[in-house]
Amino acid sequence: MYSIKESSKDEEDLVWSGIIEYNSSKLPLKSEIPFTSINRVMSDPSGQVIGGINCELNYYWNTLYIDMLWIKEKYRKSGHGSKLLNEVEIIAKEQGCYLAHLETMDFQAKDFYTKNGYEVFGELDNVPLGHKRYYMKKVL
Repeated sequence: MYSIKESSKDEEDLVWSGIIEYNSSKLPLKSEIPFTSINRVMSDPSGQVIGGINCELNYYWNTLYIDMLWIKEKYRKSGHGSKLLNEVEIIAKEQGCYLAHLETMDFQAKDFYTKNGYEVFGELDNVPLGHKRYYMKKVL
């Protein structure tokens, strides 16, 4: 009889290693480290952080995943988010990435990403209930 339980850190690493081993049998790998974080913050002249972006560069698939981008509300609609986005896209292109992708909610930043060249390639309704989740991409 099989059992299912919560994973330990070593077991989590074993699963990760297993998928890397399998994927490497199907795809040529470019790096022993499959992911690299590309995170940036923006500060005002006094050094106060006003926003930031956290991303993950995937060397296997030559893609950039934008995990989160945040700008303090009083600094929004001033181009700061676009500057952060552009910064990580340039780094990703220099590292050989050809595609950026992300997800955003109906109450978040779909229009912002559209203005920055992203397009919707998928949607989930009612996730969470009463809202819509958008999956977006941009060819770099």
